[in-house]
Amino acid sequence: MYEKIIIAGSGGQGIMFLGNLLCNVAASLNKYTTFFPSYGAEIRGGTANCSVIIADDEIGSPVIAEPSILIVMNEQSYNRFLPKLKKGGLLFVNSSLVFSAPPDAVQIPATEIALQVGDVRAANMVMLGKFIKDTKVFPVAAVNDVIKKVLENKKNLLEVNLFAFMRGTKL
Repeated sequence: MYEKIIIAGSGGQGIMFLGNLLCNVAASLNKYTTFFPSYGAEIRGGTANCSVIIADDEIGSPVIAEPSILIVMNEQSYNRFLPKLKKGGLLFVNSSLVFSAPPDAVQIPATEIALQVGDVRAANMVMLGKFIKDTKVFPVAAVNDVIKKVLENKKNLLEVNLFAFMRGTKL
């Protein structure tokens, strides 16, 4: 396995949390992983993206020129990162906020579903669920366990995040 993933959106959408979560799951399964964050000038509402590499062998550099997987949470990120996606790569878009994605993109109404589960901030977990279901890069149970561990001291966030993640795995 050697997956190069870029996750992009705006500040406040949980982009860094999602990237860190993927790295935590990779580490829990004894995979090699890197996390390379990039923030815009603002925090909430500014641009945010991170690069995550998950591999069976050592990783030479955390820099990704051509991701094999692109997860985008808004239109601005879609326009910025789509040209970088490797030919034949997987594109996951939050169809609640990305309106110009091609028909072959995996379109998830993540923001809409997150609102239904009670917290718009859980859109990243809906995306994660669909990503895990479609790519099978990790077992659902391993991701579930890491979410529980990472959020064990934030009980108010744990339930909604787990619910949103599981909802994504059902899409």
